[in-house]
Amino acid sequence: MKNDTLTSDLSAIAKQKVNHPTLSLHTDIHLNLSVSTLIEEALKNGEGTLTDKGAFMCDTGKFTGRSPKDKFTVYDDKTADTVNWGEINQTFDPDKFEALYQKMLTFVANKKLYARYSYACASPEHRINILIVNTLAWHNLFCHHLFLRPTISEIETFEPEWIILNVPEFEANPAIDGTRQSNFTIIDFTRKIILIGGTAYAGEMKKGIFTVLNFILPEEKKVLSMHCSANIGEDGDTALFFGLSGTGKTTLSADPHRNLIGDDEHGWDDKQVFNFEGGCYAKVINLSEEQEPEIFRAIRYGTILENTRFVTGTKTVDYSNQSVTENTRTAYPINFIPNVAMPSVGNAPKNIFFLTADAFGVLPPICKLSTEQAMYYFVAGYTSKLAGTEMGIKEPQATFSACFGAAFLPLHPLKYAHLLGEKIKVGNVQVWLINTGWSGGGYGVGSRIKLTYTRAMIHAALKGNFEHTNFNKHDIFGLEMPEECPNVPIDLLNPKNTWADKDAYDQKAKSLAKAFEENYMRIAL
Repeated sequence: MKNDTLTSDLSAIAKQKVNHPTLSLHTDIHLNLSVSTLIEEALKNGEGTLTDKGAFMCDTGKFTGRSPKDKFTVYDDKTADTVNWGEINQTFDPDKFEALYQKMLTFVANKKLYARYSYACASPEHRINILIVNTLAWHNLFCHHLFLRPTISEIETFEPEWIILNVPEFEANPAIDGTRQSNFTIIDFTRKIILIGGTAYAGEMKKGIFTVLNFILPEEKKVLSMHCSANIGEDGDTALFFGLSGTGKTTLSADPHRNLIGDDEHGWDDKQVFNFEGGCYAKVINLSEEQEPEIFRAIRYGTILENTRFVTGTKTVDYSNQSVTENTRTAYPINFIPNVAMPSVGNAPKNIFFLTADAFGVLPPICKLSTEQAMYYFVAGYTSKLAGTEMGIKEPQATFSACFGAAFLPLHPLKYAHLLGEKIKVGNVQVWLINTGWSGGGYGVGSRIKLTYTRAMIHAALKGNFEHTNFNKHDIFGLEMPEECPNVPIDLLNPKNTWADKDAYDQKAKSLAKAFEENYMRIAL
């Protein structure tokens, strides 16, 4: 459906036909600039610099990550009874939204703006057209990379359905505008507008549209939206990888023998899995060519680097430098890496992997889940934070993020879980829980499970090697653990066998199981 009101506000402006009363005829709009022109503009504007590899390096200012406490949803007839209101989905008054929107339009009236036609969803059936308007050239470059890019012929007849207006320089007045502080991301599902201000963190745009799709697809089309990576084998078998930060989602889905569909956001309808995006947004802290060759080699002319620093006296990036933030990132089109599926779609999955870095050393390195268990662990979205990763954390802590992406779920988590369960049953999909964390004891006592072993277990699952293997049931979690796996030590497969103190293992396992139960009760009530 065409967004008529917003087209008159911004789409016409992008076509150099200013017809909005709050915008000057002298508004300087640049529509669909090329990558090289955007880089030239960004350099001319003093937005960043080039590295020795030609990548564009910039800072995101005060905010070096998303600000979930400053994200709001307009409360109206469309959202009142559908959105799961609470700490994650905070209400915003429609009149306040309109007033803020008008203030932003007035603010940008005489500024140079960079506009771009993009779309989300590689499936034509579910595609949504987006007009993005930025005051920063590098933000517009980011959108070129992360969203899907219409062809020249498609641009000629392009009709935006959603609009993102992103103005980092515009700061709200909380007392007047209804925000928590000066920065904000506000989504209006009825008017189909996303307003972003007071923050230059580009990921707010990407995750804003992801939130939109997490509402539209399950609620209106019964399509499961997912925070996961996906790849496809030579035989057309698709695999999904869910996991929070640090669990290995990007690393394990990058397989030289399989093509990458996408690394972060996907939909699953009755026929296929499809990427929402057109690029990758990867962490680069401690990046090396040895550990992450695909990402390392993708960092070249056209690529964006956020909040990184140079080796002193050079233009070479020091990826170990976290003086600005540990959340240093790179953004590039998906075709900057090898082995990608084009278009970014695949068959319905045959295997799903839930990745968790269990720092307690309790969960098996691989286990087979029933449909009911898959729904339970999907709702949990478990991993663990390590000592020293955040202020005040002195020992590992269990961390739960519903559906492996709670911050982006407008609907109740159980709605996504039930939809997952239905698709697993219909497609006879096998789900696996993979522990990429510790074995032989928790963090500081045991050791991290070797990446080579994890890869071997995933490859065995993908090849069907476990079909004729016996499984043992975990005493506390009831999980099905294989007795053997090619190229993996047998003792590793049952975590209790790797602990010297078996009683200590049982105690820690019961403690983690209780944390799972308490988390589920908080969600279910």
